[in-house]
Amino acid sequence: MAALTRVVARQRAEMDRLQELAAASAVLERAKGALMAQRGCSPDAAQEELQRRAKAGRRTLLEECWITLGALARPSDAEPAPAPAVTPAPGPAPAVFADEVDATALGRLSRALVRVGTPQDLALRLLDHLAPDVGADAVMIYARTPGGGLELLAHAGVDATLADQWSRVPPVSGLAALDSLRADEPRWLEDPRKDAERYVLIGDQPQRWQSRAWLPVTTGGSADVALGVLRRREAPFTARVREHLLAVAQLCAGPLRTFVARRAPALGAVADAVQTVFDRLPVAAVLLAPLGCGDEGRVQDFRVDAATGEAVDALGRSGRDLVGLRFLECWPEVADEPLWHGCLQALGGEEPYESEPFARQQLVAGSSELSTYTARAARLGEGLVVSWVRHDPSDRQQQRLADVQRLGNLGWATWNLVTGEADWSSQVFAIFERDPAQGVVPLQALPRLGLSEDVPVLARAVGELVRHGRSCDVPFRIVTHDGVRHLRMVAEAMPDAHGAPAEVHGFVQDLTAQRNAELALVASERAMLTQHGVLQAERTVAARLQDALLPLPKQPVELAGLRVDIAYLPAQAGLNVGGDWFSAIELPDGDALFVVGDVAGHGMGAVAAMALLRFTAKGMIITGSSLTGALSRLNALLLHSRDPHGSATMVMARYSPRDHRLVWAQAGHPPPLLVRDGEARYLERPYGMLLGATDTPRYEEAEVVLEPGDRLLLYTDGLVERPAESIDLGLERLADTAGPNGSAGPASLKRLLGALLDPEGRDDVCVCDIQVPVDGAR
Repeated sequence: MAALTRVVARQRAEMDRLQELAAASAVLERAKGALMAQRGCSPDAAQEELQRRAKAGRRTLLEECWITLGALARPSDAEPAPAPAVTPAPGPAPAVFADEVDATALGRLSRALVRVGTPQDLALRLLDHLAPDVGADAVMIYARTPGGGLELLAHAGVDATLADQWSRVPPVSGLAALDSLRADEPRWLEDPRKDAERYVLIGDQPQRWQSRAWLPVTTGGSADVALGVLRRREAPFTARVREHLLAVAQLCAGPLRTFVARRAPALGAVADAVQTVFDRLPVAAVLLAPLGCGDEGRVQDFRVDAATGEAVDALGRSGRDLVGLRFLECWPEVADEPLWHGCLQALGGEEPYESEPFARQQLVAGSSELSTYTARAARLGEGLVVSWVRHDPSDRQQQRLADVQRLGNLGWATWNLVTGEADWSSQVFAIFERDPAQGVVPLQALPRLGLSEDVPVLARAVGELVRHGRSCDVPFRIVTHDGVRHLRMVAEAMPDAHGAPAEVHGFVQDLTAQRNAELALVASERAMLTQHGVLQAERTVAARLQDALLPLPKQPVELAGLRVDIAYLPAQAGLNVGGDWFSAIELPDGDALFVVGDVAGHGMGAVAAMALLRFTAKGMIITGSSLTGALSRLNALLLHSRDPHGSATMVMARYSPRDHRLVWAQAGHPPPLLVRDGEARYLERPYGMLLGATDTPRYEEAEVVLEPGDRLLLYTDGLVERPAESIDLGLERLADTAGPNGSAGPASLKRLLGALLDPEGRDDVCVCDIQVPVDGAR
């Protein structure tokens, strides 16, 4: 007997544990559904968001679910306000009625809330948990009425007479509970004598409760439930106790929201009449009222105002148990699916919505089963009637077959060779564009539907099938209103008792889209090969043209007493040739001219623009034009060229060996780098606009006196630019490399480039390295 008692006790404990897990799972699913409706996310994303919020707020997942459900009335783009975190205080565990609250109290309360079914259950469980935690002696829960007063939803620790006397409170001033709702702020009553001067205190003997707290709870658009915690002890609510009570109020918002929703008026007499009818209907249907229109006027959810007994939600609730609940709480998987959009469409128009068949995991006869449904939504007054039909296995099989034919664009066909009877599916008639009223085409006449060049092959296959029972898989074409269709027929013959073909089974498939895609792919491949050849030829021509127009010296040259080294490196990637260029010549008067430019773009156009600018710039300077004058004329030349959208940058410098003076100007180009006595600095750029940017440009000159041992670098932006990196970093890197740590000697430019160039890929690079020999000192 003792053993049997232990077995029963274990089973009862296990049953309680399973019931608690099921209830907690229901709360989790409702919270997930709320987030799915608010954010339009998937169930997995909703659960991840709940877990993230719980971790950030140092709460359990169950606490976070209750808080989320309590914040449903807020705008969909707002985050639920986190409950105040309660951190355990160091030292010994708190005693009963201690002001220091145990950090696990909220966790215990959240687990208890999953079993709450009525407001009275909630009040009793709150008192059970708040008595040891904060010294509560009574709990009262008031809901705001439509007239602005208060109605007592539930109470605990209060006698029936007092509860009856204070069950309804008119909308008068001087009530702490109503004041807290109007201000949406808690009211802490800690001194009965002073509090009595301001408020009417509940109770025939107000001094019975020496301290009281009234906490607003938001379950609708504003605070509409007041939670009262009454204590006999005469002491203020400490900061930690206040934090705890505010967190408790947030936890209670979830279940209170459900209770208040059940009390909310439905669609009046219409809903009552509909529910009366629904109680007798053997179908699944619900009457929905739109809720929660946001700033954009969109419906956020629906309230269930009536439901038939066949309407079962995701948690197994049905019939009148669904009344007052939210549609997305009952069926969260509907959020952002065609059925949801169909409901909104039907609500906004006059035409009802008919859904395509869809699959759902549903409770059927107490077990979960994947079933196929079709749904219908139609307006009823200001509400919406949504009904759905579950198809039996034969209906599902027929629907699956229809789906396969539609998705595969194929249809089945049978011909009885003995009786002459034949049958086609509707998809075959659609493929052949044949009116079903004309009947099925006999098998022997089928080849005549094909193009003339396909008739012999199709006739031979049909003949072999009919006479010898040989299976066939033959392609052929037909002409329709949309043009030529590419079809495929696959068929086999079923023999009779003597082995002769008696019936033909097969299918016809429309392969037009696949064939067109294949032809388009072949055409695309040919076009790509042609384009590749064109680009390769253009690259070859451009490279040869560039070599002819921009010959590189094989070693450093001497110009006006300066040692000049030139480097040009084309881009590593792509078929295009760039427009970077240089010019270093000695002028008739003995001066030296240095030009480095960069034309936007690649290919033949860039090479042509480079040649135009390079030779024109030299000609202008040789004929006596100033640097700024030459830039202005080059800008006009580029604006009136064949490519009006072309642009270029340029730096021009003229060096006089007589006074060692270097005069320079620039047009949107990086500044030259001067290295002197091991220190590198960039010359301050004079004003100069990009060539081709405007028809009213302005250019200025600057000058610098070069000293023996100086080194001046003119370069294009490919030397300092790297993808996803600021050009300032590249300029700093160039200065560091060419400065004290830089190398010297004839091969210094080569080593400089090796240290600077990006091995992963880069643009064209052109560098003009100008050095003043030490033995050339004035």
